[in-house]
Amino acid sequence: MSKVSMSKVKSILDEYELGDFFLSSSKRTIMGKGVFSVVKETRKTKNQIYSLPVRVEEAFEQAKRAGHPHPIVVGAVPFDYSEAAKMIIPEEVKVSSTLVKDSGQPENISLQPCEIQYIPAPAEYMRGVNQGLDKISSGQLDKIVVSRALNFKTKEQIDVKQILKRLEHHNKQGYTFAVDISDVNTIRNKETVLTNGKRILIGASPELLVSKNDSTLFANPLAGSRPRSDDPKEDQRRALELLESEKDLYEHAVVVDMVKESLAPFCESMDVPEIPSLIKTEAMWHLSTEIYGTLKQAETSSLELGIALHPTPAVCGHPTELAREAIYEIEPFNRGFFAGMVGWCDENGNGEWIVTIRCAEVEENDIRLFAGAGVVAGSIPEEELIETGAKFKTMLDAMGIEKQ
Repeated sequence: MSKVSMSKVKSILDEYELGDFFLSSSKRTIMGKGVFSVVKETRKTKNQIYSLPVRVEEAFEQAKRAGHPHPIVVGAVPFDYSEAAKMIIPEEVKVSSTLVKDSGQPENISLQPCEIQYIPAPAEYMRGVNQGLDKISSGQLDKIVVSRALNFKTKEQIDVKQILKRLEHHNKQGYTFAVDISDVNTIRNKETVLTNGKRILIGASPELLVSKNDSTLFANPLAGSRPRSDDPKEDQRRALELLESEKDLYEHAVVVDMVKESLAPFCESMDVPEIPSLIKTEAMWHLSTEIYGTLKQAETSSLELGIALHPTPAVCGHPTELAREAIYEIEPFNRGFFAGMVGWCDENGNGEWIVTIRCAEVEENDIRLFAGAGVVAGSIPEEELIETGAKFKTMLDAMGIEKQ
């Protein structure tokens, strides 16, 4: 990776151009420019995700033979194992520390939506939550994440760079990202449409799936949420309520247990706190657990670890396969890259992968937002609807659109 001089560049984001890869975290900011090579896609199969690490290794070897000194792969992996990932080796990668991450006060944005569509409509979404609750009460599932989408058309073309700046400014402890998914088939209402223009996956996720540095891994599952309040006393009450909620603590424990179980085969030791802590974004409180592990084999890649975890119960449910099938049955749209993972991996396996939530797909003046809520025994459909509305707020605020 090339390093960016602190004296010359205030923020890598200032250099962003539509189509660049961008990922900003509390540790570093990475931007990939140009396309040196594309990770080869494979024939569509039910579980093509499992061949992705091998295809990435092949891409690394080919890039080095072609003269790339230090290849790094960047991109996005979809929710559905049978759909194609969008992975490239950029021509140039720029990296900066958090000391030069902040690009200052962003410009105000006020997009004017001229068409708005919920998929599904709120009443239908709550019926979907009840379908999930029926599967839980019958013993088929312990948890399911039921999601919805929000489509906008705006009068003007959407300025992705300015939205990214606003997301980063208000998301300093999280992960702000943009990935070009232009040549991937866009899924709308379970119909496949091939897009022509630039289509960008953009978002500000609070959740790290996994990172790997040499022989150390770190995972930070989130599950259990409350919307923030503008009133400080009410906001604190909601935070304390979340910490004491049996429903949310159970939902969180399901996710942590799965993460621990999935990572254990790779680790010679793990440190998993018994009690979750709280983290906050501008829109939400979340229960959080920080998990550290020492790998048995230092060459295990961050991508392999991410695939072993994907999708966690935080975005899918439990048991995973049954929850995924129920999602396909209940949700009237394909998730695409929502609830997938975004990130990077270098030739030594080091890297970080982010859970693709609080996100949207943008193309010219068309944007689709996504939000989901974890449903367990005791969940109330109206509350899950409110939670998804609060999660839309991250992207709506970035676009200067009043909450719908």
